Amino acid sequence: MAHDEHHEHLVKEMAEQFEPVFSKSPQGVYIYLDDEHKICNKKFAEMLGYGSGAQWVANEYPVGDVSEEDQEKTINAYGEASRNLKASKVFVSIVRKDSKKIKVNIIMAPITYKGEVFVIHFVSSS
Repeated sequence: MAHDEHHEHLVKEMAEQFEPVFSKSPQGVYIYLDDEHKICNKKFAEMLGYGSGAQWVANEYPVGDVSEEDQEKTINAYGEASRNLKASKVFVSIVRKDSKKIKVNIIMAPITYKGEVFVIHFVSSS
């Protein structure tokens, strides 16, 4: 994906706006525009075995964090949120960096910011 400074700037602004949610939510939280433009809280990064949110952001194929059998379901739910502005909840397994699978609930909801549709995800162990 081509580097997009506008999207990078929007993600930085989103991180500032959502800082209270990121720091105080008991759930893993991430906001996603596309594979390159995303942010997450420390809890989500740790849930997946990353040392920091920046390490997760550097992952160029984040759907790979979802077990292969659940990837289509997750992509479809994301599509519903981003294209149809419909929130949903999915139950999937995610794969940690150490290859251990954990079952999670993910609530996905569309949010808009400066003309772009992002999807915020709240992730908790099931």
